[in-house]
Order: sequence, then C-alpha cells, then structure tokens
Amino acid sequence: MMSYLIELASLMAIFTFAIVSPGADLAMVLRQSLVHGRRSAVITSFGIGASLMFHVTYTILGLGLIISQSIYLFNIVKWCGVAYLIYIGIKALRAGQTEIAVEEAAESGEARRQQSALKAFGLGFAANALNPKAVFFFLSIFSTVVSAHTPMTVKFGYGFVMASALILWFVGVSLFMTTPRMRAAFTRASKWIDRASGMVFIALGLKLATEKAA
Repeated sequence: MMSYLIELASLMAIFTFAIVSPGADLAMVLRQSLVHGRRSAVITSFGIGASLMFHVTYTILGLGLIISQSIYLFNIVKWCGVAYLIYIGIKALRAGQTEIAVEEAAESGEARRQQSALKAFGLGFAANALNPKAVFFFLSIFSTVVSAHTPMTVKFGYGFVMASALILWFVGVSLFMTTPRMRAAFTRASKWIDRASGMVFIALGLKLATEKAA
C-alpha cells in the first residue's frame, strides 16, 4: 500500500505543475465563464476531467499490452518518456510570460447566451481530447513513474484522483479567476510556474535516466 501512495504522490507532484500552467484548457474555461456564465464553465470543467480519464484509459491499456508482449518494448517506451519529460522541462524553462487570451465578449457588452449542458460538457471534452500533447504527457508519466507491476485497478484509481484534481482546479478557476485582475496576476506568475515545472520535469527525467532498467 505504501508503494502505491508514493507512486500517487509522485504523479500528483508532476501533474500539479501541469494543470496550473496556462494553456488551452484554461483559456476555454475562462471564456466559458465570461461568455456563458459560471454554470457553463463548471460543466466544461467536468468535460475536461472526463477527457483526462479517456487519456488515462488508453494509456494504461496500451502500456499493459506492451508489457504483456515484451519488457524490452516497455523499456523503449519508458526511455522515450524520459526523453519527453526532459524536452518539455527545457521548453518550460525557456518559456516567457504567457498571455491568457480569451475573447472579452461578455465584458464588451455582448449578452450572455444560454448554453446547453451537453454542449458545455462537449466543448471541454473535445478541447482536451483533441490535444496531441496530452497523449505524450500521460504516456510519459505513467511509463516512468508507475511500476509495471502496479495492478490496473490501482492505475485507474490514480487516474480518477488526477481527473478529480483537474476538475476541482478548473471549477476554482470558474469561480475565482474570471476577473481581469485575477487573470493579470496569473499571467504575471506564469513565467515562474513554467520555470518551476521545467525544473521538476528535468529532475524527474534525469533521476529515471540513472535508474537501472526493469
């Protein structure tokens, strides 16, 4: 049990930096809140979380298939994951301040349009599901942090915790970070968020690179 808690803590430490970094999902939630209101933004947040479980599911099943066929193939995937973590770490360190661009329709006087729950959920799901970066990210962290011997049910539990954390973050964004002042403050902090996450990703990649292959 302790080994599983350590794995989960490691995953969440990495994932926390990933979810707070400004990106397309954040811009989507902010725009939904501004244009369609908090209700739509919260539902969109659940759509993003559901999409995360979609990524986790095919990652876990795919890695399970690779492991069952060849531990050699699994180690290839694992080293590719290490390389990707170091790559995104370097990219994050070199990133400058990120401007969170959203359409200011609501603030410019445009009336809020009522949006169906299904459409709001679908927008969040599609925004995350169609992001190719998510494919490499989850493949990387699951192949490098999670043991090949961890039961599949436990891995799905990890995914559920990650999805719940993502939903809570974006619900918080929907409630508290939709004012111009809060967006400006978050934009100013984005450079330091990127730098901190870059160091974490690089450190993880180097640590894994020095460990003996399974």
